[in-house]
Amino acid sequence: MSEILIIDYGVGNIASVCTALDALSVRYKVSSTPEDIASARAFILPGVGAFQEAMKNLESRGIIEPLKKEVIDNKKPLLGICLGMQVLAEDSTENGVHKGLGFIPGHVIRIPEALEFPVPHVGWNEVKVMQKAPLFEKLEDGVRFYFDHSYHFETTPEYIAATAGYGSDITAAVQHGNIFGVQFHPEKSQTAGLKLIRAFISHAL
Repeated sequence: MSEILIIDYGVGNIASVCTALDALSVRYKVSSTPEDIASARAFILPGVGAFQEAMKNLESRGIIEPLKKEVIDNKKPLLGICLGMQVLAEDSTENGVHKGLGFIPGHVIRIPEALEFPVPHVGWNEVKVMQKAPLFEKLEDGVRFYFDHSYHFETTPEYIAATAGYGSDITAAVQHGNIFGVQFHPEKSQTAGLKLIRAFISHAL
């Protein structure tokens, strides 16, 4: 049985995530086969690019149903990163309306644009933690992470683990039972990002 499975579906920031796990001396595998999904103890779902393409790739590679079985039915922990967080939602309005995995109630919408807050939102941003456990337990208040996105996860407060101020409050992290997602890139966020990934690993294993 593999410890952590990084799901490769053709739109993931795989190399940076692998580098982060290597730095933490974590055992992992990169794959998308149903057999590897069934045998893993926990999952990281990275992602960069467009929502529609991500869902198309997940479906065409036969990942959705095996992942649902392990995450929803068997309650194995999952961490979605950036686009990998967004596909956890019910749907997205990026380039039309497209159905997501529906693992966490909510919708992906474009960040409201203002002159002083251009979209895409790129760079380091402080996050406000709403739920410390488990992802943010080892992190101090005012921690900053690296963002690069034009859409964000709109959901109810019970599922919001952290927000970021960017003109208005946008969702920076979500959690629902064994399912977690972060809009920022922890694998590109230096020490703070490694601490967050370690917290997920410790919780998952």
